Amino acid sequence: MKSKIPGRREGPTIRNYFEPVIALLALWLPAAALFATAPFGFAQGAAEQRPTTGKDLYEAACASCHGLDGKGADRATVEFDTPLPDFSDCSFASREPDADWSAITHEGGPVRGFSETMPSSSDALSSEEIQKIIDYIRSFCGNRAWPRGELNLPRPLVTEKAFPEDETVLTTTVAAEGPGAVTHQLVYERRFAARNQIELAVPLALKRMDGRGWGGGVGDIALGFKRVAFHSLRTGSILSLVGETVLPTGEKSDGSGKGFTVFEPFVAFGQLLPSESFFQFQGGVEFPVGSHGAAKEAFWRTALGRSFTQGRFGRTWSPMVELLGARELVGGAKADWDLVPQFQVSLSTRQHILLNVGVRVPLNNAGPRPTRIMMYLLWDWFDGGLRDGW
Repeated sequence: MKSKIPGRREGPTIRNYFEPVIALLALWLPAAALFATAPFGFAQGAAEQRPTTGKDLYEAACASCHGLDGKGADRATVEFDTPLPDFSDCSFASREPDADWSAITHEGGPVRGFSETMPSSSDALSSEEIQKIIDYIRSFCGNRAWPRGELNLPRPLVTEKAFPEDETVLTTTVAAEGPGAVTHQLVYERRFAARNQIELAVPLALKRMDGRGWGGGVGDIALGFKRVAFHSLRTGSILSLVGETVLPTGEKSDGSGKGFTVFEPFVAFGQLLPSESFFQFQGGVEFPVGSHGAAKEAFWRTALGRSFTQGRFGRTWSPMVELLGARELVGGAKADWDLVPQFQVSLSTRQHILLNVGVRVPLNNAGPRPTRIMMYLLWDWFDGGLRDGW
């Protein structure tokens, strides 16, 4: 991204990453001053002149602002300063599901915390016509390597998602039993190209020390790489391959680290189900590196849930339940099983700030593994800043 200060050129900065081009999202879908008069600029009552295809509807209702090529008309032509989105930019156009595009077209920009320059078109367009326009706009991105936003399922508390994201997540875990322990984990995820994501996870552990108050520090930092191997909107499926390396940055003596490096290859899978339901799976193996006596461990995690929308285009609630399993691969040890009921809710109007709260309950071997309260705050920073879209 280049500086907007005349005569000055800059390379990418951290601020560029955490304040993505919100302007491109300010007008997600077609806007035209024509809506203020007769629909599409045609004489009212002249049904035979009304366009019927997505292309014709777009050109009649939207192209005056968004351009015939979807890249946005010149500011001198539209006579307003709000930057227009580029529908041919796959990184932008592929991310959000049709439901969000439809909400903004029906109700205007403010329904998702964007500019009022994008008007409501509910009086000018039927739901069927809006869907035809959305389908046509999708054709401006000709690269099918980008997974569609419909496959971006709600994030469970533990199970890894298959969809590559630009987001920051702060997860807090509190032991509900025992002497007391609190763990915070800050995860930064950055997407690049169509199918890839890098991830950095930094844990901070606090534990009550016998007779010495609270102690702890930074735990074992994890670095990960995700690559989407397969995605299909037709089948509602997405599969990713992930490799994660956990570095021994924590202290083994105070319980904040394992004392050795761990490599974790795994797969992550997501599946859309009928009635806004979804299923997610993660499975892999932990390989200790440079350790003495540490066993390899297999793990598998599943999540099942359903999303509910408050009203037609309002807040989204996603109750979920996870079943977690892990077992050492040597020694004949039995598997540990946990159940994690939870619910995620969108906090911001733009739905880019999310909260998830749940409880992780051991189903067996509960002695050394206490019940834990878990919660996270998620910021999808591609969609805007923390203070935007409320």
